[in-house]
Amino acid sequence: AFGPVINPYDLNDKVKRLAGGSSGGSAASVAANMCTAALGSDTGGSVRMPASYCGIVGFKPSYGRCSRNGLVSYANSLDTVGILTKTVNDCSNVYDIISKYDEQDPTSIPISFREELDVKDDALRSKWNNKEDLSGLVVGIPQEFYVDSLSDKVVDIWREGIEKLKSLGAEIVSVSMPHIPLALPAYYIIALAEASSNLARFDGMKYGYRSEEEDQLLFSMTRTQGFGAEVQRRILLGTHVLTAGTYETLFLPAQKARHLIQQDFDHVFNQANSLYSTTQQGSAHVLLIPSATSDAPTLNGRSELITEYINDVMTLPANLAGVPAITVPFGKDKYPIGLQLVSQYGYDRFLLTVADKLINNH
Repeated sequence: AFGPVINPYDLNDKVKRLAGGSSGGSAASVAANMCTAALGSDTGGSVRMPASYCGIVGFKPSYGRCSRNGLVSYANSLDTVGILTKTVNDCSNVYDIISKYDEQDPTSIPISFREELDVKDDALRSKWNNKEDLSGLVVGIPQEFYVDSLSDKVVDIWREGIEKLKSLGAEIVSVSMPHIPLALPAYYIIALAEASSNLARFDGMKYGYRSEEEDQLLFSMTRTQGFGAEVQRRILLGTHVLTAGTYETLFLPAQKARHLIQQDFDHVFNQANSLYSTTQQGSAHVLLIPSATSDAPTLNGRSELITEYINDVMTLPANLAGVPAITVPFGKDKYPIGLQLVSQYGYDRFLLTVADKLINNH
């Protein structure tokens, strides 16, 4: 209603920058000191990318940790309520409040399993809670995230993050996640398919916008006028994916690719995935990767649609796997650049502890 959200990092800059999306309003509000914390929905990086652009903390908890009740669903199996703050401590405080079981959300982790996860999470976190450094921590650097679209400055910041972790006593290991290149197409196929189904409810019959123009199909003009061009594009693509002719050639392979990506995460982490038994585990406690391929884009900058989609390549694998991920501000070009820490499913407070030590020693 009020146009694009301007990045508040430098409002005196003649060339305005975007705050990112889709939770750009939440990120800008926190960055501009309008609030201590804000919530956003993270489906493929919509909390972490704006956090990176605006120079704040953006946390996506494990899938099911925080209730989705009241959230407008886009892609049910990917949507996660995330937290945006200026400090990891504020983020932890908000997380402790909202990470409760909710019977109104069918994807909310049951109390018994939640308690089981908490015991494992607290046991691992206790190893570093009272330490000044991160000695004994193993940090994995996935080689597949070193993509051509990464800007030189982001690569430099990534290297600085690695050196900082080394100086704190962490061990750095190179890890391979061979199915990560499948993440981008798999994500968009699954997300668009789920979105086309979810957005079908917005027909103006029960609630929401309703066109005053007469039409043979009662909801045709309502949906044409109520949805923007990009939303309409995604609905059409998602509907196509679910048709009989493409379901087995696109949707099912995307789901198989998602499972392989989940296995990639399980194979590099030292901690087992509590959702199911795994036959192979790695050595890494956390992964360190960039949060975005560049700093904040300019307001009037023109980019190809495919380029905009590719920008999610750093963040969406965590959504496909359902694992927790947090963006922390680490450096800047002219505008902030964030780094992302990722851990195994259920180890949310442990991840927050590691992030806090990294950012407070930077």
